[in-house]
Amino acid sequence: MKIRKELWFGFSLMALIVLAALYMLVSVPRIESGHIGLLMLSLVVVAIMLGFPTAFTLMGMGMIFTWLAYNRDITKTLDLMVQSAFKVMGNDVLISIPLFVFMGYLVERANLIEKLFRSLHLALVRLPGALAVATLVTCAVFATATGIVGAVVTLMGLLALPAMLRAGYSVQLSAGAITAGGCLGILIPPSVLLIVYGATAGVSVVQLYAGAFFPGLMLAGLYILYVILVAKLKPSMAPPLSMAERFVPLPPLTEKIATSHATRALPGLLMALKGSRNQDVPTGYILRQLFIVLLPALLFVFVALWSYRSVTTVAIEEVSTMARIGDTASAASTPQEGGLAEPPSDDGVKEPPGAGGVQEPPGADGVKEPPGADAVKEPPGSDGVKEPPASDGVREPPGAAPASTQAGAASAQTVPAPKGYWIGVAAGGAALALFYALLSFTRLEVFKMLLTSFFPLLILIMAVLGSIVMGLATPTEAAAVGALGGFLLAVAYRQLTFSVVKESVFLTAKTSAMVCWLFVGSAIFSAAFALLGGQELVERWVLSMNLTKTQFLVLSQVIIFVLGWPLEWTEIIVIFMPIFIPLLDNFGVDPLFFGLLVALNLQTAFLSPPVAMAAFYLKGVSPPHVSLNQIFLGMLPFMGIQIIAIILLYQFPAIGLWLPQLLYSR
Repeated sequence: MKIRKELWFGFSLMALIVLAALYMLVSVPRIESGHIGLLMLSLVVVAIMLGFPTAFTLMGMGMIFTWLAYNRDITKTLDLMVQSAFKVMGNDVLISIPLFVFMGYLVERANLIEKLFRSLHLALVRLPGALAVATLVTCAVFATATGIVGAVVTLMGLLALPAMLRAGYSVQLSAGAITAGGCLGILIPPSVLLIVYGATAGVSVVQLYAGAFFPGLMLAGLYILYVILVAKLKPSMAPPLSMAERFVPLPPLTEKIATSHATRALPGLLMALKGSRNQDVPTGYILRQLFIVLLPALLFVFVALWSYRSVTTVAIEEVSTMARIGDTASAASTPQEGGLAEPPSDDGVKEPPGAGGVQEPPGADGVKEPPGADAVKEPPGSDGVKEPPASDGVREPPGAAPASTQAGAASAQTVPAPKGYWIGVAAGGAALALFYALLSFTRLEVFKMLLTSFFPLLILIMAVLGSIVMGLATPTEAAAVGALGGFLLAVAYRQLTFSVVKESVFLTAKTSAMVCWLFVGSAIFSAAFALLGGQELVERWVLSMNLTKTQFLVLSQVIIFVLGWPLEWTEIIVIFMPIFIPLLDNFGVDPLFFGLLVALNLQTAFLSPPVAMAAFYLKGVSPPHVSLNQIFLGMLPFMGIQIIAIILLYQFPAIGLWLPQLLYSR
């Protein structure tokens, strides 16, 4: 029987792992318990590659080697298992996983992706490689809304691949765009991978989401730039769309208003209101179309006014609060029978000699309360402590809050708008003017298609991510809002049926159970590995190499990349991250930054032959003449782009760290 190349590769890799483990045991002068831990790690990887369930393999191996580490004490072994499982199930962060997954399955079944792809490819029709660019943008938006790689690749394979092949696109470029775009859900929030990494590494999921935002946009932008360059330099790989494919039919009533499809929409609708063309068209229809046309202008005015109020209004509540805290602290340090008094010691801080120093009010040895006062009063203006003479007294700092603000309610003052605000308004106004200058009746129909497909998803994504990043909600709370939003989207598009809800709930339970059992297995395995001293042995080995920070990062990312061939990202995170995380402090690596590099790297591994799951997802729904080798060839350039993205993120860490530092550095 002839064995396929993939099987040969898998068996060869397993043989190398086993031989490396045996060589390690034979070559060391004395076998320590840590070497037994590394043997356990090797056996786990081989067992997973053979097809054994990951979670139960981790639990089984962990229990067996824990039993050996405890000198065959079954009671301690069972105690460790129970404690590890309880610790995982008590992790609040994991609650957001089923909610995000449920949101993704509901959005997927609302059939938005077909409308989204159609509207985007018509909106981007003038760009070179418009279909591939629309595919990447659709994948990015849909992956952000669902976070499910297999679902995005499968749906886009059914929808976009036939369209690109009919338009004359090369198989390699089409397959590469779909698989690379579908894998964006690994990195772009709300990514389940980031939740799992945050729970494993003890890093804030909120900061991970904020940090992954710009690297995700950067990666999607590099993909789009590559497609445009290929379409420009090699038009045969991505030919422009024909006029028939660009044609957008107008509604019958709009046909009566427009002299041609290229007529500008805003002047045409305004003329129709008072012209003879609206004799057969209801005025209400024209007003509705005009309202849709004016929506961007109304949104621009709202954002400009809201931004103006934000940048010109400065609250001074903080100043008042600090003044009250200072007064309270001073009062607490004084004797009860008097007001503010000097320290009792003669050796304390004395007034400087001379009349020019800071002096006490006339007739007092210390700062005392005014006559009839029993406690520290409010500043001048509210019958409080009087100011010393203007020549010698302590003056209020410039811009100090008036007494009325310190009495209770906060007030605000206005300042001129900064120059950056006016530059932004001018840029937005210029973009709005260009939009209306180019808005023909054909583009108006495309804009209406975007309003019913792209913008609902965008609002859902911004509501979920915005509430997390701005600190308005925890990831779990935002996930609940997202699940409700997916539910409402399915209702709005009339796709919410009992079978849809039943299937979504079933798939959510299945995925969530898989992740939770993985965490339980990982906790047991990690405890056994640490108990055997495997972590200590790895740490000693890495530190003995005298690596620099760069060398350590390169070594760790290469190991993760190679592990991405035979293993899923879940297995890499739960098995190997507990080994790498303790080493980060030794090299001064931020766990947040390391997590962003890992997320980018695991996307690369997801596209790496021969065990690239995205390729197998696409092959399952592609036409028979599309071979697996063609899909692999199409994925390679995008994998190279991901490596470039990793290098850019390492060279310019601010791409991932600027937003978390801006929002959470206080």
